[in-house]
Amino acid sequence: MKTLLPLVAVALLAGAPAAFAQSDDTDAVGPMVTDNKVDTQTFVTTVPNANTFEIQSSRLAEEKSASADVEAFAAQMIKDHTKAGEDFKAAMSQGQTTASIKPAGPALQPKEQQMLDELKAATGKDFDAKYIKMQTDAHKDAVALFSTYANSGDDPTMKEFAKKTLPVLKMHEKHVKELAVAHQG
Repeated sequence: MKTLLPLVAVALLAGAPAAFAQSDDTDAVGPMVTDNKVDTQTFVTTVPNANTFEIQSSRLAEEKSASADVEAFAAQMIKDHTKAGEDFKAAMSQGQTTASIKPAGPALQPKEQQMLDELKAATGKDFDAKYIKMQTDAHKDAVALFSTYANSGDDPTMKEFAKKTLPVLKMHEKHVKELAVAHQG
């Protein structure tokens, strides 16, 4: 499982390696942000890929999970991240500094695709464990990214999007931690 941690961080932060660095603690993969700031370019190129991964991995969970609680979480993830994607597009169209920034296309980054492939190959309780771990790590990173941008972003519209989306991400983070406890062992 520890090998998934760096993969999740890379997937979530795809397209933004210059702005983030992994700490010396191999378990700490949350964004390390210079001066507690995330620039708009980094935020705008990171969010769509992370959101797409959340939706695609959750669709797999709806199909493959061995547990009703994991399936219910996945359904909520799809609903909430679909809405977040729509809100993101609206914010992009209204943002003051986003006109020249092109978010990554719909295709997943290689690391995200690798994680999705791992989920496709997993079954039963192994699937649930991998999915829960990936969601735990992804939401830890997402909460850090959105919190930082909500406080320090330079585009008012994107800051508002981050502030509006943050409570939902925190709710997901709390829920997936509860799933992790429920599915220990």
